[in-house]
Amino acid sequence: MQKNIKILVVDDEAIMRDSLRDWLTDAGYNVLTAGNGTDALEIILKEKPGVAVIDLVLPGTGGLELLRKARQLLPAIQVIIITAYSSVHTAIAAIKEGAYDYIEKPFSPEKVEMLIAKLVERQSLLDENLSLRQKLEEKYSFENIVAKSARMQKIIETIKVVAKSHAPVLISGESGTGKELVARAIHAQSLRKTRPFVAVSCSSQPENIIESELFGHEPGAFAEAQSLRKGKFEAANNSTLFLDEVGALDPNIQVLLLRVLEQRVFSRVGGTELIQAQFRLISASTQDLKHAIENSRFREDLYYRLSVVNIEIPALRDRKEDIPVLADFFLHKFNEENQRKIAGFSPDSNDYLLRYEWPGNIRELENAIERAVILAKNDLIDVNDLATQSLYVPHKTPAGKTMRDIEKNHILNILIEAGGNCSEAARLLGISRMTLYNKIKAFGLNINKSGSTG
Repeated sequence: MQKNIKILVVDDEAIMRDSLRDWLTDAGYNVLTAGNGTDALEIILKEKPGVAVIDLVLPGTGGLELLRKARQLLPAIQVIIITAYSSVHTAIAAIKEGAYDYIEKPFSPEKVEMLIAKLVERQSLLDENLSLRQKLEEKYSFENIVAKSARMQKIIETIKVVAKSHAPVLISGESGTGKELVARAIHAQSLRKTRPFVAVSCSSQPENIIESELFGHEPGAFAEAQSLRKGKFEAANNSTLFLDEVGALDPNIQVLLLRVLEQRVFSRVGGTELIQAQFRLISASTQDLKHAIENSRFREDLYYRLSVVNIEIPALRDRKEDIPVLADFFLHKFNEENQRKIAGFSPDSNDYLLRYEWPGNIRELENAIERAVILAKNDLIDVNDLATQSLYVPHKTPAGKTMRDIEKNHILNILIEAGGNCSEAARLLGISRMTLYNKIKAFGLNINKSGSTG
C-alpha cells in the first residue's frame, strides 16, 4: 500500500471534512470525501479506498454501523475512527469491530498524517509479506507439503513418480514429521484421487477392535456385533488405504493382513463370503520395523510386502531450511483462522526458531506458531511470544553437550513443568504419548507414582 492509495474521509461537518481532505492531499494522498454513511458506502463500493477516516457521530448511518458495513463490502479496508473525548469507550468498541485505531478531537494535521503514515507502512509490510508468502508457497508447496530442503524436494519427486503406480508404500519417520501428509499427497496425485482416502490408526487398539475395523463384521460375530458393519478394506475399494503406526499391529492381525495382500480377498469377521480387496496400501511407522523384526515383534514377510517403496521423512532438526517457510505458512494459516494480522517474525524470533531442536517436529512447530499468533501483542512475533511456549533453547550449546543431551534435558524440563503428567507433557511437546514413552525409556528417565521425575 503506497501513498497513491485512496483515502475516504467521512464527516458531516464540512469544515472538518475539508480540512482533513486538504491536509492529506498536501501529504500526497488521493482523498475522497463523504458527508454521511449512505454516500460513503456508495464511494466504497465504486472506488474501493484502502483507508477510511470516519467520524463516530454521523446522521443516519452512525460511524460504528458504517464501519461494519464498510468491512462487509470491502474486508481489506483499514478504518480510523474520529471521536470526541466523551465517546472514547465507543471508539474502543469500534476497534473490537475491526477499526485500526481512533483519534480524539481536537487533533493537529501532524497527528493525523503520522497515524495515516503508520497505517500505510504497516499495510505495506503486510502486503509485502503476503506477496512473499504466496511466492514461497507457490515455489515450495506441493499437495499441502511445504518444504524447501533438498531432502524433502527429493521426497516430493518420489511421490510424483510412485503415485502413478499400484505399489505399496511404507513411510517412516518420527512423530510429527508429516507422514500422513505424504500419504495423502500420493493419493491426491494418483488415479484414485476421486475416491475417498481411508485412514486407520493401528496404535494401541485391541486385537478384536482393529480386526473389526479393518475387515468389518457380520451380525452376531461377537457380543457387541448387533448389525453388519463394513470394514476399511471395503471402504477403500479401488482407492487408498492408509495404515498409520502399522508396527503396533498385533501379530495375529499381521498374519491376516499379509494374507489379504497376497490373495486380495478377505471375509468379514464371523462371515464366509469372500470379498475383493482392490485397494492401494500405504503404511506409516515411527518404529524401526527392521529392529522390530529382529526382536520378533514384526513379521519379515509382511515388512517386504509393505515396503515395495520406502519413503523416510527426516526430522525437522535435520532439515532446518524448511523451518522459515513452514513458520510463514503456519503464520498465514493462523492469522486467517484467528482474524489476526501479524506481519511476520522478528530477527531474534527467527534465530530462536532455527536454534530449537523441535523434538515434536512439524506438529510442535505448528502448535508453537498458533499460540504465538494468538498471544502476540505487536505486528511481529518476537522471541518472548515464542518463549511462552516453554521452548528450551540454549543460546549456546554447552561444551560436551550433544543433541541427545539437549533433547533429554528439554523433555525432562517439560515433564517437570507438567508435574509428571505424560499426557500434558506430550501435548506441550507436540508429540504422541507413545513417542514420549519411547523417549523416556530411551533416555532412562524415571517417573515415580507421585508424578515427579528423576
